[in-house]
Amino acid sequence: MSINLGNNEVQLGTSTMIITETDEKGTIIFASKDFCEIAGYSCDELIGQPHNIVRHPFMPSSAFKDLWSTVKRGEIWTGIVINRTKEGGFYWVSATVFPSKRRDGSTKYISVRVKPSQDEILNAIELYNKENR
Repeated sequence: MSINLGNNEVQLGTSTMIITETDEKGTIIFASKDFCEIAGYSCDELIGQPHNIVRHPFMPSSAFKDLWSTVKRGEIWTGIVINRTKEGGFYWVSATVFPSKRRDGSTKYISVRVKPSQDEILNAIELYNKENR
């Protein structure tokens, strides 16, 4: 299934850095100002919500299965991700996600996202079109 993403793309600036932290269940416990602005939510709307609140339907579930299995092993995951905004737009990010131990021994997951290159986006679209068939 190939989908038309439309013209509602939000472009990240070259200095934009989106940072979030989630708990072990994927619930947002910290959201940076850039994340809130790009996604179109207030910080209060995001804290306590599952991170998949911004999941775009074009993003294959296999990518998130890989992400979670990688970080649960204590490793770093990187990939190109398409997210959706509150108003129905979308934005592409180059994401790096890694686990971090909290003082109480539990694990939190930190995600740092920046603007991907156009080639990275085009490669992701091709791959995700194949995976969504």
